[in-house]
Amino acid sequence: MLYDRWRQVAREFSSECAVRDLAAKRSWTFAQLDALAENGADGPIVFPQGPAVDFIASVLKGWKSKAVVCPLEPDQRRPEILAPPKHIAHVKITSATTGPARLVALTAEQLAADARNIVSTMGLRRDWSNLAVISLAHSYGFSNLVTPLLLHGIPLVVSGSPLPENVRSALQQASAVTLAGVPALWRAWLGGGAVSDRIRLAISAGAPLPLELEGEVSAKTGVKVHNFYGSSECGGIAYDRTNSPRRDANCVGTAMDNVDLRVGSDGCLEVRSDAVAETYWPVTDERLAEGCFRTSDLAEIRGGAVSLRGRASDLINVAGRKVAPDAIEAVLASHGRVRHCVVFGVAEPDRDKIVACVAAEKGTSADDLKKFLLERLPAWQVPRDFWFVAELSPDQRGKLSRAAWRARYLARQPG
Repeated sequence: MLYDRWRQVAREFSSECAVRDLAAKRSWTFAQLDALAENGADGPIVFPQGPAVDFIASVLKGWKSKAVVCPLEPDQRRPEILAPPKHIAHVKITSATTGPARLVALTAEQLAADARNIVSTMGLRRDWSNLAVISLAHSYGFSNLVTPLLLHGIPLVVSGSPLPENVRSALQQASAVTLAGVPALWRAWLGGGAVSDRIRLAISAGAPLPLELEGEVSAKTGVKVHNFYGSSECGGIAYDRTNSPRRDANCVGTAMDNVDLRVGSDGCLEVRSDAVAETYWPVTDERLAEGCFRTSDLAEIRGGAVSLRGRASDLINVAGRKVAPDAIEAVLASHGRVRHCVVFGVAEPDRDKIVACVAAEKGTSADDLKKFLLERLPAWQVPRDFWFVAELSPDQRGKLSRAAWRARYLARQPG
């Protein structure tokens, strides 16, 4: 099914440019890309990895041979995978931000449905090439860059690096692009003067997009960065379709096309669509089954807009009262001297202790931050301990792991 669709795309756009690698100074037409998959895959599971064209050719070989495709990061070791059922076409390795990594198994139809929803919702266009700076192997990059190319003919321009100077150079060679990134990259691109009106569609996912960053990009460049919320288990969930900066940091947008969103009895968001994965593999879980993914994200839906209120698993219990660390982080991050922060709870005999791990400008004190928070939050939500570290940089997906920093705090191994 996937390969048949690709052949239609390759025939329709055969002589047009499919992939342009700026670092390698090479380009491939759709026909040339199709020729790279001529021999098919060597085994029942293929592991796309490495440079963009090699990665994409490996995907196509897998599709042609009806092998299972399992994308890997360039330095990632091949996992031992128990062969999934025959109707499974794709497996994702989860990013493990809330627990150990595991595999998410999808059928060809589910993978194609996610690509369809993304192209439709975001309005991806063939005359706005996707500028590839995020990982093709990660669910975000695969769904926003690889499948739109192979199933919808959206051309791909590979910049070679997400550094501002590379993005700036890539934009100088293009008249119009779609650029998908994470908040940390958008901050770097803005600071490096790489954001211009040649970015016709700007997307941010992987972590919450701070309001101040969204507003600053808009004010300085006129570019609207659209917040995108998704998950490996179900693909795209919600998208901010508006053309002006959001006013509510908790709002992640409205449901993607063809996606049904509801809040379950536990207060967590439930996602139903044809793009929801088949199952976890090899150990199943009732939270992902029968076309429904029950997330651990606490949510509210009002007027179609989805607002996230933290993760159920991250809630901090302070003497019987529960608070989501996201709410504290959002206020703390608005302090002008705080670069990055992550908040978590540490269990104590009588109550959880709220800890704020902070990377801030020199001279910033715990008293300064405590006073700032007391003016904006109830006293019981203000952290009892402020742990200052030199660096607290998000990973390449724009995320900070609360579990990892909690462990470092308990071991007293400051970064």
